[in-house]
Amino acid sequence: MAGTQHLWLFIVSGLLLNITPGPDSLFIMARSATQGWRAGFVACWGVGSGVFVHVFAAALGLSALLATSATAFAVVKVVGAAYLVWIGLGMLRAKGGRAPESVDAAPRLIAYRDIFRQGFLTNVLNPKVALFFLAFVPQFIAPDAPSKPLAFIVLGAIFDINGMLWCHALALFTAFASRRLNVGAAVGRWLNRTMGAVFVALGAKLALASR
Repeated sequence: MAGTQHLWLFIVSGLLLNITPGPDSLFIMARSATQGWRAGFVACWGVGSGVFVHVFAAALGLSALLATSATAFAVVKVVGAAYLVWIGLGMLRAKGGRAPESVDAAPRLIAYRDIFRQGFLTNVLNPKVALFFLAFVPQFIAPDAPSKPLAFIVLGAIFDINGMLWCHALALFTAFASRRLNVGAAVGRWLNRTMGAVFVALGAKLALASR
């Protein structure tokens, strides 16, 4: 299929990799738990759009720059780490709507366009995602593929679609569990802050990571 090989192995491996928790999954869960499944879906679309940026960058050879240039990798890493920390600090500082001093005040709702943007940038600004595509996907491109960039894009699209299916399921499950457990405003606020602390930690981990 379009110069690919071992397609079923690629699909299964991709699903297993998507299930592995990371910043994208945590972001989707945070938005779903505090704002419902619609916000979770918007977060999924933002993350999925970010994945396509990595796919096309790798297909065009731009991701190879991150693998070979220490400077380029360091710049993207610092920007990505700073963005994760910024999101985390925003969650930690979040207060209730019009009654910030009230114990029952709900966490501040984030506009859907901002959720999409945050999900998109959380994925795009992670250089490890770019290096992952550069290392993982070529293994499933046939040596005699008529167009290796096209094969790369096809595999990337399959990976992204599978990932989106998982992310949407995760968003629904998280929103359902949050509603089922009757998470109140105070619990939602602390959940938001816990996720914020996790994002700060992930940002620090990314900043200290090597290629």
